[in-house]
Amino acid sequence: MTSKGISLTRPGTRRLTLIAALLSMLGPFSIDTYLPSFPAIELEFGVSRAVLSQSLAVYLLAFAASTLVWGPLADRFGRRLVILVSMFLYTLGSIGCALADSAETFLLLRIAQGLAASGGFIASRAMIRDAHDADSARRAMSQVMLLFALSPAIAPVLGGWLHEQFGWRSVFWFLSGFGMMLVVMGLFIKETLVHEHRQSIHPGAVFRVYIDSLLNKRFPALIFSLAFAFAGLFLYIAGAPTVIYDFLGLGSEDFGWLFIPIVIGLMAGASISGRLAHRWPANRTISTGYGLMVLACMLNLMATAFASASILTVIGPLVLFVLGLAILMPAITVLALDCLPHHRGTAASMQGFLQMITNAAVASIAVPLLHTRWLHFVSGQLVFLLLAVMLWLRLRQNPE
Repeated sequence: MTSKGISLTRPGTRRLTLIAALLSMLGPFSIDTYLPSFPAIELEFGVSRAVLSQSLAVYLLAFAASTLVWGPLADRFGRRLVILVSMFLYTLGSIGCALADSAETFLLLRIAQGLAASGGFIASRAMIRDAHDADSARRAMSQVMLLFALSPAIAPVLGGWLHEQFGWRSVFWFLSGFGMMLVVMGLFIKETLVHEHRQSIHPGAVFRVYIDSLLNKRFPALIFSLAFAFAGLFLYIAGAPTVIYDFLGLGSEDFGWLFIPIVIGLMAGASISGRLAHRWPANRTISTGYGLMVLACMLNLMATAFASASILTVIGPLVLFVLGLAILMPAITVLALDCLPHHRGTAASMQGFLQMITNAAVASIAVPLLHTRWLHFVSGQLVFLLLAVMLWLRLRQNPE
């Protein structure tokens, strides 16, 4: 053990990193595993694609809203208890989805899944920072992201296999088993929130903490910088049908040409970020990540001006963009949590909430506005990145 935190070489700390990674994978698993089952669910419940798509929307909205509740609870009752309770509730919600006999019931239980899933996500982020010094926390966050990056690639494949072998309800039985596994794992981790740092959950006190977080000189700039940077990637994720069908002229079986390179970029960047954690200061790591993302946008603009849309010209610069994003994300996340050292659960809640709201805005506003031309997508990504970089440069010029 160091004077500032706990070494990553201790078994208990590795266990924390593993459960944090699995908790971060729960969101993509909850969203992507049942996508191959959409036609079967629509047929069984007698609903349209538009109606069933609401099961995605309500899950995301419930996830976003509940982050604001779980964070203060994690600051009051501890990270471990929040993980245990939220994952138990998630398990119940998943069992309910597997047993649902109508679309209305299914939608309600998807809300329950979303409300519960965010608890473990928020508590695990706070727990990672509690248990490490700043540099080790960046490395642990990088390891979490490395495993998280696999989930978008694994989830739809696994969901498709389960559907083909056992039917769509087996997907939700799998998710309930995944949730119960996290409950059992949570029983074997130690609480990281010391008693003297536990906070009040009186509504007035919680409201004041949220107001203080927004008035903090650094916290809002950090989380909005990360949110805008991620929006540049999420524009392509939410607009994947436009990218694949319209820009590249590919078919429904070709989505891997977009998502596999994204996963590779995320994993490579997370690995690099972990290696840099004890060698470079956070500011240098973040600036390097943004530099790569700016270079990617410049290549993107050049491609639209001098080349036709192809897998190389559209996806190639995106991989570099994702690489830079994955390099900076762990470092900027730790810096944001450190802005509220006695309210890390609340800080993680606010960060998660604003990230989800930004993603929702990208999907509902930016994609419909920009979907007509490849240049519009590239320009939209550049605007998001410029906003992120401006906030980061402002922080560098005024560090206090």
